[in-house]
Amino acid sequence: MLIEMAIKGLMVDPLTNLPIIILRDEANERVLPIWVGPVEANAIALQIENVTTPRPMTHDLLRQVLEEMGGQLTRVIIHDLKDSTFYAFLEITREGERMLVDARPSDALALSLRARVPIFVNLAVFEHVKAVDMAPQQVDQERLQRWLESLDPDDLGYKM
Repeated sequence: MLIEMAIKGLMVDPLTNLPIIILRDEANERVLPIWVGPVEANAIALQIENVTTPRPMTHDLLRQVLEEMGGQLTRVIIHDLKDSTFYAFLEITREGERMLVDARPSDALALSLRARVPIFVNLAVFEHVKAVDMAPQQVDQERLQRWLESLDPDDLGYKM
């Protein structure tokens, strides 16, 4: 089962100083933090803030290439979590065919913002999150989860 999520913010983990993308479902019942690198966070932040760059960024280029080749990104799916690493697919349609392309979640999310497509998370990912310490450097997952769930959108570094 897939749960539709949206990027609700981008912030810095106060424990590790690494960027976190905060995904939240529409009903505010589920929050999914995904740690990303600073370069990937910057690509997402640029799009959140609607900053236009003088030349296409990598994710802009990929979107343009897809369109020029007759493909369309239809959605992003974060489908798995293994060994503290999230896995995502780009769902692309071209000439009536559906393709799933493996992608890093940070790239998939940056592309979803540019293409304005929905983000889905497999329900099984939430089950893994409860059982796995996903944060770098062995952060206390339960404490961090309580902290993330208590966040007010105004506390986030970037808002959608």
